Amino acid sequence: ELESQLTAKSKTLDELKQSLVSNGSAEQTPEAQSLRIAELCEMKDGIVNQVAQLKASMESILEQWRAYDEIYAEVSLMTTRYLYCLDQCKPSEEEASLEALKKQVKTLQ
Repeated sequence: ELESQLTAKSKTLDELKQSLVSNGSAEQTPEAQSLRIAELCEMKDGIVNQVAQLKASMESILEQWRAYDEIYAEVSLMTTRYLYCLDQCKPSEEEASLEALKKQVKTLQ
C-alpha cells in the first residue's frame, strides 16, 4: 500500500515537472524552476527513505509478533495441561475425609 502511494506521489511529481516545463511560467525564471524541481526531487528522495525505514521497522515488528504468538501458544498449552493435571489430582470429598485417609493408611500397612 505504501509503495503504491509512493508511486502515485512520484507520478504526481513527474506531472508537476512536466507542467512547469510546458507552461514556461512567466513568473518564475528557468533557474527558479530548476531549483524548485531540485527541491521536489529532494522531498521525493526523503519520502522514499522514510518509506524504506518504515518498511524495515514494520518487518521487525511483525517478526516480534510472530515470536509472541508462538510463545503464547506454548504457554497456553502448558497452562491447559497444568489445569488438567490439577483437576485430575484433586481428591474427591470422600477421599479427603479423615476417616477415608485412615482407611487408606490401614490398607497400605
